[in-house]
Amino acid sequence: MTGLRDRGEAPTRRPAVWTPELIEKIEWRRRAAHEPFRGVAGSGGPRAGLFPLRTTGADVRALTAAAERYLTELTDRERAEGRFALDHESWRHWANGARYFLRHGLCLEDLDGRGRELALDVLRRSLSDYGFRLVVDLMHLNLTIGELRGEEHLLNEWLYWFSVYGAPERGEPWGWQLDGHHVNINCVVVGDQMVLTPTFLGAEPVAAEGGVYAGTTVFRREESLGRELFASLDDRQLTAATLAPAMPDDLFAGAFRDNLELDCTGLRFDELNVDQRDTARELLGLYVGRAEDQQAKVRAEEVRAHESETRLSWVGDTEPGGVFYYRVHSPVILVEFEHQAGVMFDNDTPSPRHIHTVVRTPNGNDYGVDLLRQHHERHHGGNKDKERNSG
Repeated sequence: MTGLRDRGEAPTRRPAVWTPELIEKIEWRRRAAHEPFRGVAGSGGPRAGLFPLRTTGADVRALTAAAERYLTELTDRERAEGRFALDHESWRHWANGARYFLRHGLCLEDLDGRGRELALDVLRRSLSDYGFRLVVDLMHLNLTIGELRGEEHLLNEWLYWFSVYGAPERGEPWGWQLDGHHVNINCVVVGDQMVLTPTFLGAEPVAAEGGVYAGTTVFRREESLGRELFASLDDRQLTAATLAPAMPDDLFAGAFRDNLELDCTGLRFDELNVDQRDTARELLGLYVGRAEDQQAKVRAEEVRAHESETRLSWVGDTEPGGVFYYRVHSPVILVEFEHQAGVMFDNDTPSPRHIHTVVRTPNGNDYGVDLLRQHHERHHGGNKDKERNSG
């Protein structure tokens, strides 16, 4: 079994030395977040008309009320620090690393028990039971790695920053963000439509063998279904699906890649047989199904409408215990899964012990941007200032 990296080698909350390379990395992130938003799109540019502003019938009243309760309980100082204008640039400062770079909002560790529970209630009402349990388990596993490293003060279940954007109490579009190590969720509500991307979820380790949360495991279904699907492909299908001979260094659409140019490539969904399609739908459903049940149903219908344009891509080993990367990509959804090399552990090649996933809404609707654009045009003549709220 591989061991843990020395404390000085594994990046945690604060760097020991601010090197020129590290400073430039942070400045690159600032520049990337400051770029005018386009969204993940193919080489031909964003495709219009994919996300109509409409009424879905989903009930968002309990979610909105939860956000109002959270905001009401905050002190004036906390509201000033934890609430932002709907178009604030900090939306795009999320990052999955353990270091304290560009964090904003209120750290759950600094809130009292009541404040944490109210913040978690906003998450709970945005997510399905499965989605909420997954997020909580990932936060618990952050404590697990802290226990293993003896760094619980740097890696624990409450080192996550929660921010509210906009004014839910005014009946206007609003949103929230949870940002921290391996858990980065962006949620925007426009009318009764909800966008839950970008969402980055990961873990190292993916299973707690001891400690406070011994027995916690994550991503087993996302892993096993992905392996099952691509292992079922015949030679022709696998050739069409294979992206490259070697694993990519990281996810393509991770943090600070909001304007990534990425064409849909790989095996077409309609080239799958019936059983393979069922597996692919179940796999995709794990990611779509993280959202609250009504919202997940709306999203599933949106994704299903573009099945003929959906592509499946793969790199890696389909044998048990092998490591791999997969992607599901259509005009309205992008999912990536990858086994990673160690960061906290000392393995320098990918291992099932460390997993990253990301879900995005391509063609300009991450952060609900396309829906918000339509809302501004319909209700405010394109004047976003009417929806700004500094808290």
